[in-house]
Amino acid sequence: MRFRLKHIAFTLLCTFAHHASADVELLALRMDKTFRAMAEQAQKIPVFVEADHLAGKHENRMEATGNAILRKRGQSIRADHLVYFQDTQDIDAQGSVVLERAGSTMSGPHLKLNLDTSIGSMERLVYFLAENNGRGSADVLHIQDKQHYTLDNATYTTCSDGNQDWLLKVIGLEIDRDREIGTAHHAWVEFMGLPILYSPWMNFPLNDRRKSGFLSPVFGGTTKGGSELTLPYYWNIAANRDATIAPRVMTKRGVLLNNEFRYLEPGYRGEAHLDVLPNDNLANRSRKHLAFTHSQALAGGLNGYVNLNSVSDDAYFRDLADTVNATSQANLLQEGVLSYGAGWWNATARVQRYQTLQDPVAPIDVPYKRLPQLTVSAQQQYAGANLLFAGEFVDFSHPTALNAKRLVLSPSANYPLVNNPAFYLTPKVTLHSTYYSMGANNTGPLTNASRTLPLYSVDSGMAFERDWNLFGGNYLQTLEPRAFYVYVPYQAQNLLPNFDSAQADFSFTQMFTENRFFGSDRVGDANHITLAMTSRLLEQANGMERLKLTLGERFSFRTPQVNFVAPATTNNKSDILLAASGYATKAWSFDSEFQFDPNQSHTQRYNIATRYRPEPGKALYFGYRFDRNTLRQIDLSGQWPLFNHWHAVGRWNYSLLDSRILESIAGLEYNQQCWALRLIAQRFTVGTQQVNTGFFLQLELNDFVKIGSDPLSMLKKSVSGYTRLNDKAASKPSSVLQ
Repeated sequence: MRFRLKHIAFTLLCTFAHHASADVELLALRMDKTFRAMAEQAQKIPVFVEADHLAGKHENRMEATGNAILRKRGQSIRADHLVYFQDTQDIDAQGSVVLERAGSTMSGPHLKLNLDTSIGSMERLVYFLAENNGRGSADVLHIQDKQHYTLDNATYTTCSDGNQDWLLKVIGLEIDRDREIGTAHHAWVEFMGLPILYSPWMNFPLNDRRKSGFLSPVFGGTTKGGSELTLPYYWNIAANRDATIAPRVMTKRGVLLNNEFRYLEPGYRGEAHLDVLPNDNLANRSRKHLAFTHSQALAGGLNGYVNLNSVSDDAYFRDLADTVNATSQANLLQEGVLSYGAGWWNATARVQRYQTLQDPVAPIDVPYKRLPQLTVSAQQQYAGANLLFAGEFVDFSHPTALNAKRLVLSPSANYPLVNNPAFYLTPKVTLHSTYYSMGANNTGPLTNASRTLPLYSVDSGMAFERDWNLFGGNYLQTLEPRAFYVYVPYQAQNLLPNFDSAQADFSFTQMFTENRFFGSDRVGDANHITLAMTSRLLEQANGMERLKLTLGERFSFRTPQVNFVAPATTNNKSDILLAASGYATKAWSFDSEFQFDPNQSHTQRYNIATRYRPEPGKALYFGYRFDRNTLRQIDLSGQWPLFNHWHAVGRWNYSLLDSRILESIAGLEYNQQCWALRLIAQRFTVGTQQVNTGFFLQLELNDFVKIGSDPLSMLKKSVSGYTRLNDKAASKPSSVLQ
């Protein structure tokens, strides 16, 4: 027989629950004023009790026996036998005791607890933390309050019940549920029963909140730096500010101090990096790297931005970087920007320069400085027409090449004659005016000059649709022809300087622009029409684009005369472009583009890429890029399960033209329920005749600590479709050691 009762009538019901029924009426009559006052006071804090047998002992003591449950203040206590003292609010529970608070549980044979202060203790317990599914055991639990516990001779792991692949053993463990932090004293980390890490003091997060402390160490090595150890310290300065100080010890070079500071305010934000190698043992000099970005909303639509990057020498990234992206940097941007937006118009003022990192084997041109660059743009609608204006003033500066000031004014207007989903026709006219004032290093000599040219274009297209039942599926097929006509009169421009113009690669984007040059120093003459056709196959159920085919070609009525390089032929047909992309199945996708020269009957450029990704953790990629006389590259990458919990991961990027490997990755990953192991080797080009090799060995104990060098960012950038196998743990931060 089970009872459920509230504290408001607790003592009265206790008497009726006594197994000695002969004394029930007598006990009820002996209730005095003090007893009733206690019941009235207890009414303020409800208590719910269940048990097979309830008995009142004396005036302030109650015993619950057999499947006893007490609930009060968001917590519950279960036990075989429970004694509750009303006057002191003490609980003494014995036999299969379970204390539950906010999803976390503490289980043991004996619990003493005060319900008012939440102070108590439990012996020989096992526990579970709801915050991160952590669990463990301890000799003694000391409860300071509902949010703070201390455990003596404890263990901790995030592995599931019955799995102890990794285990933290500590002399003392503090659980702070207010700050969501666990703190261990004299801690050993065991993996597969073997001690792998010791710390006299260690703490780790119970959730994803940021906190100060030493992050897990990073071990690794490269051929240029030797064996490496990085020990980062994270400083959580405030909710909107933090810093990371990460000394990187390289056996061949010395200690590189990596420093990062970040800040975020309602009106501004920024990030600063300062990396210093006081004395490079191989280069015999000090080396440093600075990167600083800052953006700020000043007032009333006015915004500022600063981006500064510099290194101490040209070989900094080739010698010290551990990623392909870093080693490929050649021009480091240094600029300051002020911008103003007023709705229909905006303006920008910029000062800009670059630090150029030269490779002695393959030197490159130094870019011009812009000191300053001023731009204005505006857009308005009037009587159905779109009126636009773009203006620019730049002062180009260079230590050895021609200096000059350039002013560009480019008003334009377009008027949609027809504008509906099935058909559109939009003529446009632009007046492009450019003015030059020559400056220093004018060895030509070139005189001040100007150029004004009109650009006329008409863009038109149609869209047809039909329902199509194909292989039992319901699809919507589209047919979208497009015609784009451009006329620009010829004007000789060989006596004009060139600061920032280059001929754009022929592509679907460039086919539908008025000028075939980037920048403003060249305006290409044109009298041509571009014809293109696009067809799409869309699933009716969800709108998914299963297939897209595009074909386009440009036909010139007059051979263009403004060119940086003389055309190979005077034939007025352009290259033919064909693009195809889509999903053959939900797992197979492909993307390709071909450029064929009909004048010389050969392929000029093409790229092919296909991906197979049936599920996370399974990904294959094949890509091939071809550019006549310039580029021939094969790119293979993948991630695939082998057997048991082992996965293979790798990439092979090879240049057939240069007969060398640009980047290669080979590795194995082992993923268990609560830990992952990664063994990765990477080899990549850092210069024309230089390569670097790195090795990554990482053991990740889920939701706790990462030990070794971290290859995850490299794998995500280099291996198409790569998935972190323990993605559930990826939402949690690395543990923090201090």
